[in-house]
Amino acid sequence: MKNIAIRTEQEIEKLRLACQLASDVLVMIEPYVKEGITTGELDRICQEYIEKVQQAIPACLGYHGYPKATCISLNEVVCHGIPHDDKKLKKGDILNIDVTVIKDGYFGDNSKMYVVGEPSIRDKRLIEVTQESLYKALRIVKPGIRLNQIGKTIQQYVEKEGFSVVREYCGHGIGDEFHCDPQVLHYFSDDGGVILQEGMVFTIEPMINSGKKEVRLMNDGWTVKTKDRSHSAQFEHQIVVTKDGCEIMTIREEEITEGRIQRIMKNA
Repeated sequence: MKNIAIRTEQEIEKLRLACQLASDVLVMIEPYVKEGITTGELDRICQEYIEKVQQAIPACLGYHGYPKATCISLNEVVCHGIPHDDKKLKKGDILNIDVTVIKDGYFGDNSKMYVVGEPSIRDKRLIEVTQESLYKALRIVKPGIRLNQIGKTIQQYVEKEGFSVVREYCGHGIGDEFHCDPQVLHYFSDDGGVILQEGMVFTIEPMINSGKKEVRLMNDGWTVKTKDRSHSAQFEHQIVVTKDGCEIMTIREEEITEGRIQRIMKNA
């Protein structure tokens, strides 16, 4: 069994706050995601909001030398897209904005997809399937299940819908550090026998490709693109395992209203 932290109620309270702030950034930035704005400008708006309004720290900035406050991954970029001032959004673009906030030493991590104007039919379906794959995983989380059931649930659904699951990147434990055990794979694989327990905190963040699953790392050392240049989508939530399900600490009001998931998921 890996050394997976079981968080105390005091830690979970701090994580809830960090997660609420991270979630609020994704809501705040939505009206700015329009044709003509640059990804660099979107990043600056997020950074200023985190630092000035939330009095918090953007976790990505300076992390292993990463140069920006957020990751913004456009179209065929799978993850870790670096925002740029020469990258203007255009009609039909799809993009993921990934925000992690540090507040009082604890981390809140989440991401969601945005669309500029009207997406293609294929991109619209890609986004729907990616979000639903995350929701399907959230609906099975509870103490006593094997960790690898999360990946199995995501992979079975995504592949049935004709899309593919990226293998190289995964969800992760998180708390008073950005990344720790467990590694949360989004496909079925050996998990070392890890059984979920109440108090575990981690992210689930499936990266789903419209084409094949293979990816390539760009020369900047960060940006990951699909090998076949097909589009990619990702949604991410940070959760804590509860006694009979999980609490989605980064849930947004729009999701609660929609009704497919709730903040407190009772999955027993």
